Amino acid sequence: MHGTPHIVSDVMTQTVVSVGRQASFKELVQLMRDWQVSALPVVEGEGRVVGVVSEADLLHKEEFRDGDTDRYTQLRRLADLTKAGAVTAEQLMTSPALTTRPGDTLAQAARIMARARVKRLPVVDDLGALQGVVSRADLLKVFLRDDEEIAEEVRREVVSSLFPPPSASTLHVDVREGVVKLVGRIRDTSMVPVAARLVRAVEGVVDVEFELTADRPEEASGAGRP
Repeated sequence: MHGTPHIVSDVMTQTVVSVGRQASFKELVQLMRDWQVSALPVVEGEGRVVGVVSEADLLHKEEFRDGDTDRYTQLRRLADLTKAGAVTAEQLMTSPALTTRPGDTLAQAARIMARARVKRLPVVDDLGALQGVVSRADLLKVFLRDDEEIAEEVRREVVSSLFPPPSASTLHVDVREGVVKLVGRIRDTSMVPVAARLVRAVEGVVDVEFELTADRPEEASGAGRP
């Protein structure tokens, strides 16, 4: 019902730095600093993403610098200790890499990031070749959407569909700082939860509020009037 949602290709960064499997530890640190990024895609061949190296992967070397680890830590954090001794991207990277596609919705990309607790995702095509990178900050860009633009979409896609005349003509849509408020009179208050769900699905909406009253049947039909 809603207008076409934004997709990853709308917000992703297309100019991306990547590394090969044999990139050195020091090279990785240098690139992250120079490009001000927290992770680097590792590619091979025609740019196919085979893994990702993050700051967290690199920090294990500093964490275990003194080498004083007890037996329990050695068993519990074997993978981290292995990375502490790594010197190349291939040894450090997480593989296979979590990725997203250019045509995925921002919600789909956000779910991947949230579940995996990562800050950035490589964007790949159907062959796995690197197309760009999308970050948490990129996904939040929809909340910069203009209030009036949001209000117009709510009127067009939600109000006109759920509340036919005369209710639609008496409903006022107000948006301030992304918070949508619907004010007016409606015939069927059972539609309010549906309206709330659909309004929240509009990109850029922060929250939704209602100030609605129900029309009495006799008023809606015109009966009982002098």
